Amino acid sequence: MAERVTLEPMVGLLPLFKELDTGNIWIDYDKEADVLYVSFRRPQDADDSELTEEGVIYRYRGEQLVGITILNVSKRFAALR
Repeated sequence: MAERVTLEPMVGLLPLFKELDTGNIWIDYDKEADVLYVSFRRPQDADDSELTEEGVIYRYRGEQLVGITILNVSKRFAALR
């Protein structure tokens, strides 16, 4: 039997997405690299980025947040279960 997928951890992000007021959000997952890409602008054209100790990369164009890259996604979601 296939494992059930829960989106509850992502539901907690909805207030953040609304606050960003981007209109559109694109989400791409690279299974081989286990990396989740969230883009608030297409193209991102980021000119700066900030890597946190938790393995999250915030991508900026000037002062505007244009995307987030989350490393080791499967481990993060496994910890939330």
